[in-house]
Amino acid sequence: MDLMIRNVYCVGRNYRLHAAELGNDIPKKPMIFMKPSHAVIPLDNSVISLPKDQGEVHYEGELVILIDQDYEPGMTVDSLVKFMALGIDFTLRDVQQVIKEKGHPWTAAKGFKSSAPLTAFIPFPGIGDLATLDFTVNKNKIEVQRGNANDMIFSLQKIVEYIGTHYGLGKGDIIFTGTPAGVGPVSAGDEFELLWGDTQLGSCVIQ
Repeated sequence: MDLMIRNVYCVGRNYRLHAAELGNDIPKKPMIFMKPSHAVIPLDNSVISLPKDQGEVHYEGELVILIDQDYEPGMTVDSLVKFMALGIDFTLRDVQQVIKEKGHPWTAAKGFKSSAPLTAFIPFPGIGDLATLDFTVNKNKIEVQRGNANDMIFSLQKIVEYIGTHYGLGKGDIIFTGTPAGVGPVSAGDEFELLWGDTQLGSCVIQ
C-alpha cells in the first residue's frame, strides 16, 4: 500500500493488566499522546536501531488502525477504518519515568526515531468481527503479549470519537490503540514477530 502517514495518535493505558503491571491508575478518559510521523518505519523483516545510551527500551505491541476519511460527528469505526496493522510502540522506560515524575511531555520517551514500526496493512474485518482473533507478540520465538479488542478499556468507537472531537482525524492518520500486559525490555539481537491470529504480519531484529 502506497501511503503517506500523517498524524500518529497513541492511546496510553488502554488495557487494565498493562496499567497494573506498571503501577498506573486506570484512566477515566482516553489518554492520548502522539509520535512524529518520522517514528514510523516498516516492520518487514527489518533491522531496527534503537537508542543505546538512555536506559531501558521496552516493547509494547499494539493494534493499529488507519483512518480512511475525515471524521465527522456520528461516524462509526466501520465507516472510518478500511485497513489495520500491528505495530510496536517502543518506549524509553527510564526516560519516561523521569519525565512523568516531573510532569513533562512524553515525547522524549515515545517519539524517537524508529519508535513506531508498523507491519503491512491488512483489510479491517469490521468492528463486529475484530474480537474473533487475538494479536500476539513473540520475542525470540516466545509469546510475550496477547491482546484482544474486547479487553480494551476504551473501545475503538470511543477512541475515534474522542480523538476526532478533541484533535481531529483525517485520511492518513493512524492510531496505536494501546498495549496489553507483558511489556518488557529490549536487547540487541532480540527478534520480534507480530501475529494476527496465526498469521505473521511482520518481524524485526533489534540492532
